[in-house]
Amino acid sequence: MFSVDETLHSSRQKTADLVPSRYALSIGEIDALVVSDGVLPLPASTMATNADPADLANWLKRMYMPPDKFDWPLNVMVARSGAQTILIDAGLGGQFAGFPRAGQFPQRLDAAGIDLESVTDVILTHMHMDHVGGLLVPGVKERLRPDVRIHVARAEVEFWISPDFSHTVMPNPVPEVLRATATSFYNEYRDQLRIFETSHEVAPGVTVRLTGGHTPGHSVVDLVSGGERLMFAGDAMFPVGFDHPDWQNGFEHDPEEATRVRIGLFQELVKTGGLLTAAHLPFPSVGRVALDGDVYRWVPVIWDF
Repeated sequence: MFSVDETLHSSRQKTADLVPSRYALSIGEIDALVVSDGVLPLPASTMATNADPADLANWLKRMYMPPDKFDWPLNVMVARSGAQTILIDAGLGGQFAGFPRAGQFPQRLDAAGIDLESVTDVILTHMHMDHVGGLLVPGVKERLRPDVRIHVARAEVEFWISPDFSHTVMPNPVPEVLRATATSFYNEYRDQLRIFETSHEVAPGVTVRLTGGHTPGHSVVDLVSGGERLMFAGDAMFPVGFDHPDWQNGFEHDPEEATRVRIGLFQELVKTGGLLTAAHLPFPSVGRVALDGDVYRWVPVIWDF
């Protein structure tokens, strides 16, 4: 189990791990750990490419965020179900020199006392560089089990054979780095891939399902056990999306479909009352979604120490 005592003890032994970078919780019989991979500094305009600039500026001001650039959190998750240890997304790695404060997940797993050698499965919500790049860090593949299973949607693998960036609004040179990273990941790990069509149960109570939108093969991961549930939503939603679910993100390959997916997942979370975590919500990104008129409200959980 990823207990608080365990993670505190291991952090005392790792002097380089001086900030809270992981948060443990249980979903029924499934143990889960949210791990911060760091933050990505990005132009604020990428958060809402179809919004009136004045409206975006007002939202940023209201949220006490700078007007031109913001720190985009980046989280991954580890889950233990039965005999399986599942890594959900793998962070940035060292694929892009413009994001020097991210790419922390390998050493932060070590600081938490989780050996890469213990990982039986990896689930990828999609193949953007900040979700697969950590698997390309020197020494990571050598520590992973040779029989590790990497689960990814068929639509995602096929998309990156010839990716379409025509509907994205990304800062240069990000598109080319995304393309190169996805290609490197596929070439390095193709023999470990376990491709699914629409959904797949990876371990008892741990299911990955296709949503599309952000990328054609974008997926979310559901942890369900003992009447409790948690969704790891990948890049389906961002902080601005609760107040403005129709605002489109510059990294979405199909912005209209991504909007429909986002609203649909919000509605699902309101109905079920389940927990939500996501790659780009502020760490530890654990909370619930409430309906507030025509928009949604993020309700963070109280940290349990």
